Amino acid sequence: MQGLSIRGFNTGYPKRQVIENLNVPLLPRGKITVLLGPNGCGKSTLLRSLAGLNRAKGELWLNGEELMAQPFARRADKVVYLPQSLPAGVHLHVLESIIVAQRASGGRSTATSENEVMSLLEQLGIAHLALSYLDQLSGGQKQLVGLAQSLIRRPELLLLDEPLSALDLNYQFHVMDLVRRETQKRNIVTVVVVHDINIALRHGEHVLMLQNGELIADGQPEEVITPESLARVYGVKGRIERCSQGTPQVLIDGLVAEPEPVL
Repeated sequence: MQGLSIRGFNTGYPKRQVIENLNVPLLPRGKITVLLGPNGCGKSTLLRSLAGLNRAKGELWLNGEELMAQPFARRADKVVYLPQSLPAGVHLHVLESIIVAQRASGGRSTATSENEVMSLLEQLGIAHLALSYLDQLSGGQKQLVGLAQSLIRRPELLLLDEPLSALDLNYQFHVMDLVRRETQKRNIVTVVVVHDINIALRHGEHVLMLQNGELIADGQPEEVITPESLARVYGVKGRIERCSQGTPQVLIDGLVAEPEPVL
């Protein structure tokens, strides 16, 4: 089966289980899956565990191969995880850092590969930063470099944890559009954590919604993001309406009333 299947997946921390018995039939290749849910529901923990960075039990099947039984190095050849922020204090040029990431996936530093890196930087709108040092960049610029480092490794499973959090509106749209194009062109499984539900409606093609480590809904964006799920998961009264161009968007009218305390 082509894509990612999650079966009986359990993960968390030594003193706290976060995800318990998670089952997702299929995250499709060539499409962006958006992972939604309130703060603390387990989104980042799930991404780290899919990448093999947190201890977990269960089964992960990626394009017919079981990942959990594979050594970490082999798994890392197929799975790339981009955290919310890059490590601090790395004193490398942007160009060098991406070539290092390319070598980590078996690529060689050649004129052809450097041209590929520069082409990717141009697509991200940061070619002018190629000779800038990582530790001198803004948070948003570092996120864009991190995305370039991730894409240059040509993963089969790309995990992006809030890649838009430090970006302005222009770059948010630009990055999601690029990630969707690259996901389709490379036919990979891409999972992106975002907080803006309207980004999920506009750019997502598949959505998982979590609450307290439990899968609440799984499917196409407009099937998952409904007034009922918004009330249950986020505690808000919301509507989904289409703008003048036909794009669905969420409008929030208020909070779901808390029940009166029993005296």
